[in-house]
Amino acid sequence: MAFRNLETLESWLAEYRAQGGPLADSARVIVQDGDGGANTGLVFFGLGHAPTGVFIQPATKDATGWVATMEPREDDLVLDAAGVLALSAELAAVADLCAFLEAKSRAYQGIDVA
Repeated sequence: MAFRNLETLESWLAEYRAQGGPLADSARVIVQDGDGGANTGLVFFGLGHAPTGVFIQPATKDATGWVATMEPREDDLVLDAAGVLALSAELAAVADLCAFLEAKSRAYQGIDVA
């Protein structure tokens, strides 16, 4: 089951940081209320080159695969070449963290409680 509580996700993010994950300090775990008020945890990655953030979470409740969802924006984002390059590095870091969380989820043997 993909349910991961706040403590599990914080430990995984700490491990990712300790391994030197790219831009790992841009990520943090936040509380997400799940079914019945359960704390399912959610990883938020703040983008420095776009006025939005990215939420990383399991694709579905029972999935080991993870997805990244960008917050909606009201305004267009206009970047020069350097800005696009910097944003692409941030998105590559999001992809790296998402893959790390998928690997941790697939290998996880414990049972999380709310």
